[in-house]
Amino acid sequence: MSTRERPRRGVLPPAQENIEKIAKVVKDGNCYGAQQMYKSISARYISAERYSEALDILHSGSCIQLEHGQLTCGAELALLFVETLVKGKYPYDEDTLDRVRKIYKKFPRIPVPQHLDLGDDDDMQKLSEALGAAKVRVECCSSFLKAAIKWSAEVGAHRNGSPELHDMLAEYIYSESPEADMARVSYHFVRGKHPRKFASTLVNFMGKCYPGEDDVAIARAILMYLSHGNLRDANCLMDELKKQLKGKDLDFPKSDLIQLINFLLQTLQRDALPLFNMLRQTYKSSIDREPVFNELLDVIAEIFYEVPRRNPLMQGMFGDIFKMMGGDGM
Repeated sequence: MSTRERPRRGVLPPAQENIEKIAKVVKDGNCYGAQQMYKSISARYISAERYSEALDILHSGSCIQLEHGQLTCGAELALLFVETLVKGKYPYDEDTLDRVRKIYKKFPRIPVPQHLDLGDDDDMQKLSEALGAAKVRVECCSSFLKAAIKWSAEVGAHRNGSPELHDMLAEYIYSESPEADMARVSYHFVRGKHPRKFASTLVNFMGKCYPGEDDVAIARAILMYLSHGNLRDANCLMDELKKQLKGKDLDFPKSDLIQLINFLLQTLQRDALPLFNMLRQTYKSSIDREPVFNELLDVIAEIFYEVPRRNPLMQGMFGDIFKMMGGDGM
């Protein structure tokens, strides 16, 4: 077939032809029309089991729509990209991770307006719109990355999903959410691979949180690491927090809860179940400040000292709490 001949009906051309054609539609300002083309044309390649080309179309479409400020369109194509990875039974590898990362980096990062006059109706309207837009951004990016995490877990990247993807999601939730949800942020960071980056996020949070939230955030992070049996990263996080706070001439929080965490990190390095139990009893009022702390400590006792859970019926509930922390089952 010569280059001037049109493909016969039913014969799909190379994907690049469609990628260039639809990209022009977007640049001409018809983003909605382009979206329908991306979806319908990629579906034809999927039906023909030409998954690689469908992925090329969806990847290009997601990036271009996001570049043009079309958040919901770009996010929809990003989700379809992950669904096609599943349909095509693609393995988790560096090339695919790079493609997911490239889409992730196209999601917008827009700071919420500062120094507004809350007594001014126009400023209040601007703030309300900015907060609403931020919520949509987080929901769109979260849906995409949670789908990618689920796919990566199913194809063997890690039983909890790709650590790199968890780190991306933790960073985006923290940077773009109107209000810092540190339980959700921590859920993903502890499944990631960058405790030092997690420490930087916690230090940033400590600089703007309400009194009494800083030590709870630190304790939650450490206990969540330990509930995964990850004593190494728990210690790394604590050391990095102290180092970064010292570098900023800031004091490390002092409270009974922090005292408990320091003692706990030392206790878990040796076979000292009686001391572990004594710590739980001595610092009960501090542990009770956060409902999930007792459940986390039960898991830690099971992992480090083979102590059966107090109430096996609570195990399912505990899993549900973790799912809520991650948001919508992730």
